Amino acid sequence: MKTPPIVSPGEWNAARERLLAKEKELTRTRDVLAAERRRMPWMAVEKEYSFEGPNGPASLADLFEGRRQLIVYRAFFEPTVTTYAEGGSYPERACVGCSFGADQVANPAHLNARDTTLVYASRAPQAEIRRLKERHGWTRIPWYTIKDDFDKDFGVDEWHGHNAFIREGDRIFRTYFINSRGAENMGTTWSYLDMTALGRQEEWEDSPEGYPQTPPYQWWNYNDAYGS
Repeated sequence: MKTPPIVSPGEWNAARERLLAKEKELTRTRDVLAAERRRMPWMAVEKEYSFEGPNGPASLADLFEGRRQLIVYRAFFEPTVTTYAEGGSYPERACVGCSFGADQVANPAHLNARDTTLVYASRAPQAEIRRLKERHGWTRIPWYTIKDDFDKDFGVDEWHGHNAFIREGDRIFRTYFINSRGAENMGTTWSYLDMTALGRQEEWEDSPEGYPQTPPYQWWNYNDAYGS
């Protein structure tokens, strides 16, 4: 292994400052991209979709759990999946990539505090999903069974991906879609909110006029203290 040069503290700090400037540029670029997402056109969802949840049949509207925004991650957990780590197979295991992602999902209480719900959806029956969640400790993730063409209609029938939706009255709109390597950055509260139509909903953000916004830090709370 060829290692980098060994330098003095002053040289190390100078090198770090040079790289920090590039990191700050990347952060600003990410913020600009998120602002463009908040200005993306919306696509009306005209079809009715059916799911099965832990409490029985559910519609797409039900997945919002009464909140304004919804993110649906299509996780591959079904008999036809072949992307397993060594020693894995259905129904004991889901796709290794989707499982890797599920391990990184932040506590959903923070998303919920921003009027946003995150759910997973697969084609496996609820009994298998329940066992998988308990085995891996993913009990906080609402996880539904896809019962129709939802995955095909939203580009996740052959590959994983996150679809973002928003409700306006009784109508539902698709607002954004992230798949492939874009999913590498998903899992944090910030990454989920940045893909939504309303964003983080903080005052510093460049959002269209009238979007809900509050000061940062004021809405942040311990995950067990929201609403108390």
